[in-house]
Amino acid sequence: MDGVGPEPEEGEEREPGAVSEKNILDSFAESREVAELIGNLRGVFEELVTREMAVERFIGIMDKYQEQPHLLDRHLEGMMNSLLDIVRDSASPPPLVHLAFKFLYIITKVRGYKRFLPLFPHEVRDLQPVLDMLAKQNPRDPETWETRYMLLLWLSMICLIPFDLARFDGNLVSMEGQARQPTMDRILEIAKCYLVVSDKARDAAAVLVSKFIVRPDVRQSRMADFLDWVLSMLSKSSSQTMEGTVILNGMLQALAQLFKHGKREDCLPYAATVLECLDNCKLSESNQMVLRKLGMKLVQRLGLTFVKPKVAKWRYQRGCRSLAANLQAQGAAVQIQKREVASAEADDDEEYDIPGEIENVVEQLLVGLKDKDTIVRWSAAKGIGRITGRLPKELADDVIGSLLDCFSFQETDNAWHGGCLALAELGRRGLLLPSRISDVVPVMLKALTYDEKRGACSVGSNVRDAACYVCWAFARAYEPAELIPFINPISSALVIAAVFDRDVNCRRAASAAFQENVGRQGTFPHGIDILTAADYFAVGNRVNCYLTISVYIAGFPEYTQPMIDHLVNMKINHWDSVIRELSTKALHNITPRAPEYMANVVLPRLLPLSVGSDLHTRHGAILACAEITHALCKLAQENNSSVMYYFSEKSLEGLKQIHQELCSRQLYRGLGGELMRPAVCTLIEKLSLSKMPFRGDPIIGGWQWLINDSLRHLTLVSSAARQHIKESAVSALAALCNEFYINERGEADPALQDELVTQYVSELQNAEEMIRCGFSRALGALPRFLLKGKLQQVLEGLKTVTVISPEDVSFAESRRDALIAIAKVCQTVGVKGDGCQQEYVCRDNVDQIYATLLTGVTDYTTDSRGDVGGWVREAAMTSLMEVTLLLVQNEAELINANICKQIMCWLAQQSAEKIDKFRAHAGSVFLTLLHFDHPPVPHIPHREELERIFPRSEKETLNWNAASEAFPRITQLLGLPAYQYYVLLGLSVSVGGLTETTLRYSAQSLFDYMKKIQSDPSALESFCETLLKVFEDNLRNDRVSVPLLTMLDQMLANGCFDMFTEQENHPFPVKLFTLCKEEIKRSKDIRKLRSSIGVFCGLIQFQGDMREKVFFQLFLLLCHPFPVIRKTTASQVYEMLLTYGDVVDPAIVEQAMTILSDTNWEAELPVVRERRNCLCDLMKVPRPQLVPKSSA
Repeated sequence: MDGVGPEPEEGEEREPGAVSEKNILDSFAESREVAELIGNLRGVFEELVTREMAVERFIGIMDKYQEQPHLLDRHLEGMMNSLLDIVRDSASPPPLVHLAFKFLYIITKVRGYKRFLPLFPHEVRDLQPVLDMLAKQNPRDPETWETRYMLLLWLSMICLIPFDLARFDGNLVSMEGQARQPTMDRILEIAKCYLVVSDKARDAAAVLVSKFIVRPDVRQSRMADFLDWVLSMLSKSSSQTMEGTVILNGMLQALAQLFKHGKREDCLPYAATVLECLDNCKLSESNQMVLRKLGMKLVQRLGLTFVKPKVAKWRYQRGCRSLAANLQAQGAAVQIQKREVASAEADDDEEYDIPGEIENVVEQLLVGLKDKDTIVRWSAAKGIGRITGRLPKELADDVIGSLLDCFSFQETDNAWHGGCLALAELGRRGLLLPSRISDVVPVMLKALTYDEKRGACSVGSNVRDAACYVCWAFARAYEPAELIPFINPISSALVIAAVFDRDVNCRRAASAAFQENVGRQGTFPHGIDILTAADYFAVGNRVNCYLTISVYIAGFPEYTQPMIDHLVNMKINHWDSVIRELSTKALHNITPRAPEYMANVVLPRLLPLSVGSDLHTRHGAILACAEITHALCKLAQENNSSVMYYFSEKSLEGLKQIHQELCSRQLYRGLGGELMRPAVCTLIEKLSLSKMPFRGDPIIGGWQWLINDSLRHLTLVSSAARQHIKESAVSALAALCNEFYINERGEADPALQDELVTQYVSELQNAEEMIRCGFSRALGALPRFLLKGKLQQVLEGLKTVTVISPEDVSFAESRRDALIAIAKVCQTVGVKGDGCQQEYVCRDNVDQIYATLLTGVTDYTTDSRGDVGGWVREAAMTSLMEVTLLLVQNEAELINANICKQIMCWLAQQSAEKIDKFRAHAGSVFLTLLHFDHPPVPHIPHREELERIFPRSEKETLNWNAASEAFPRITQLLGLPAYQYYVLLGLSVSVGGLTETTLRYSAQSLFDYMKKIQSDPSALESFCETLLKVFEDNLRNDRVSVPLLTMLDQMLANGCFDMFTEQENHPFPVKLFTLCKEEIKRSKDIRKLRSSIGVFCGLIQFQGDMREKVFFQLFLLLCHPFPVIRKTTASQVYEMLLTYGDVVDPAIVEQAMTILSDTNWEAELPVVRERRNCLCDLMKVPRPQLVPKSSA
């Protein structure tokens, strides 16, 4: 019913008109490759690897055709014959035969055995070889089940040969004088043997039984005995054991297949006995889904055996079903012309007694409709459809009556789902007469919105999906004239399901059903227009459905009111808060389509619900009141009417009462308060934006109390709700102040302003982080008239929040929110160079603002949550950009060159760091400032070179998140003196980091730059000076120094400083050695120590007095207290001697390397020290002396 192609996720956008091309194939393209694979089997079967590669490739090809298996049809016979040639060849060894059968099985799995069966060769000469092959099989061998499965299917085809099987027996006495088993018995033995195995061969054995037992010669002599055996096995086996389950499965499959393929007159004598035995098995009580499904299948087959196979004369026949004819007739009025139903009473000669067992069968099928598993319900629904089609009209009507009982609200969702499937099945077969449509449609409409809350989730999506299937089936089953009275409710219900259902599969099912009705019935109002807007792909995005498509459809008057009613009755009280919020926004968008109905009917209905007892309804109703009121007020303003045009006194009073009622009933407390607080804050915001005439009303004080209280108690709510409550309260505060705290002269009441600002600023020093967050954002949201005269107080308060002190080191979120608020305050008050610092951003306070923001860029705080300082850095970068662009657009001269240089350098450093998200943000801000044109940002260092490295055309396309794109660009800034230090500082963290991709691309970019400057001594000297300065400035700062040591190790190993190796006592390696030695002094950080070993080994290549000091340092580390450091040092010194052999006298190299490799450096320290001292003596390096510990 749904269209083809992959389903996009919730919220994922689709291109309009996009068509999935996932599996649209037009022919079996790999036929030649498959023929080659089959032809090569003889050459590949012996080697396990080649055999598995052949099988995997074949499976890969075949699986592509799972959804379009008919494309294989022309090639099936050729593939089968090639494989059977291998099987029939007596020279083929067993592994090759098994491989051929495996390939055959893979083909049947894709195309289905029913299509494959007739292609098997079924000549007399095949019978004996197949029987002999089956006799050689081991039924318990798990490796060769495909062989047994295919042989049984082949045998089921061969046994259809039209000759008496006794003619194949010849002389039953073999040459040894022993009696041979007749062929008939051999086949039966095989079937019985494989009906009780646990693999796929059991299914093939059931097919074999159904083909073999119905042969005339077998039926006469063996059918009764075989059924006795099956029934005795059924009665002896228990579904409580694994073995019993396997046997029951085989027996039920065999019976179901037998009663399906056998002639009615042959099976009828045994049907009652089988039904009785089946009843005794009590399969409906089994917990095995497959057994219950097979039980259903067998019950319906028995039911069909009891009644004559005739088509009911009374069934409804639609006749012509041409889509083209329907579409042509759409414009014309549908002729109300009821098709005469052929009366069943005329067929007196056809009347006959219905056996009593039918009642039992139908009863079991109706119970099966309520089963807990879908496949059992589906099987029962098909059974109901098949059997009802053979019953007289009155009995069929009774079945439909019983079926409608499934749809009471005492029944579970399973019964509703099964009932819908059965209704669709009856409709499809023409067994639901038009007289019954009036009973069925109300049930179907209820099923389309069925949603039951169960614990933390809901059930019912399968019911709604099946209800769409019923609508789809009815569209095909009935003449348009029959459904005319029900067109409006059905079309509205389908549109509502297609647009407002929570689940994507139900929305798509409803869309498909609507499309079917538009095409087949041609009577749905505005069908084609709606279909175009709400097609299969458009309804994949839930937000788009609620906020865009719904508004378009609500423009058609037939659908407006049903859509609004559905949202108010079913969706604003939904268990999922996302759906409640979307519904209220949808109501806001739909309000202009029916303003009078919203104001006079919907709003009065919502107001009592907004103070009701049910939490979800209350939440949805408050939000709906807020959204509808706002929409009505906007509409009134657009029409130049009074704001009060749509509201009665009662409605206004009701809106005011909401907060007071919730407050008096203490509904802001506890878990319910987490929903109520943001909902009422949204109400306050929308009522303020609506310019409600509440100025001076005591309710304003109540609202202000709620906002303050919500911000003050953020610590008491769950972390999930915290952000939402904070944002709602801050938005409400901004709207409330703008509307109700400003007087006619555009100023604030001084007392109120003083109280509000002072109170908020004092809360910034609260010991709770969340309270600081809330009031920082609140200050950021205050309008200009409240900040006027208080700007310095606010900025000072926010600045203190951004300062890191020992007691609030981990308060990263409050620092982030304070930095965001500073930028917001600056944007609110505006810029005036020579203005007063209490009112504007001006010369007196601009440096202080920048200083505060720039401190945020250096926040590298970490705690148990990770790099929490990253949030602060991100906010600082955004705020720097906003303030800078604000100044540039108003008074650019306030930006001095030093500050601009600092900003750009810090951004360059962040753009070279290791965390993708923050690197991308920094890169984006960097390019925004660089490429800003209205007017350009002044004093950017090296602007021309930057414009060349980062062309404007690539601003949008450069992906800063990808290390492969970002680092080759950012390392080019190393050549610009102003940026060199900062970029190198950022790169150190990336190149020496742990993330493989970041490390690889950053290191590669750095080495490329180093190669480029090898021929430029001054550039290299400058780079080395900067590198040493970075090291010196970050000595003992593990965040930088540890990765920096790793980076230095890589640079020394890559020969980045080869130019200095020829000079004796070059200052760079000497200074570097001193810094490394200082860095690891008394360190217990294993990562740092290991990185330093690599650096020391790299420094050995430089000539001069330092070489002996390096050896001394390495020999010190050879006796480090940590065994892992001793071992690492020994292995790296060994590698160093191999790499730089010329640094040691060749005569002693061999001996030194032997000591290094043969010593167990993880042994006790005295042993290790002795070996180390041997090395010292050998290399003429002074022995390190033990320093005695000073006594306390």
